Amino acid sequence: MSVSCTSCHANFEPNLRTRSGDELTEFHQGLHFDHGGMTCVSCHHADNYNALRTADGSQLAYENVQHMCAQCHAPEARDFERGAHGGMTGYWDRSRGPQHRKSCIDCHDPHSPAFPHMKPMFKPFDRFLSPPHD
Repeated sequence: MSVSCTSCHANFEPNLRTRSGDELTEFHQGLHFDHGGMTCVSCHHADNYNALRTADGSQLAYENVQHMCAQCHAPEARDFERGAHGGMTGYWDRSRGPQHRKSCIDCHDPHSPAFPHMKPMFKPFDRFLSPPHD
């Protein structure tokens, strides 16, 4: 984060009903929001915009966003923890070097998280066919 969220938000009373950037006049205009029936303060902490808000109202640092997402997206969080969902950089074999797991928002826009449908770039290779097919 390059600018503290609170530097602006401290000057405004939070509107607990805001669901879209179209409703805003000072900043965040045009922000597309399509994340269920939630409002901005479903995830952003209304008392401290430099933090996220968990379901029980506690504050959570932005770098721990995957813990907040896991509250509603348990199957994806389980798959993420087991390495079946989400990206990674580095090495599978950690003896060769470090591994870094990406967080939810590295791939998903938290305001409109649906990932676009894509066609596979190449056909799957079936190693049991002899000779291999094209």
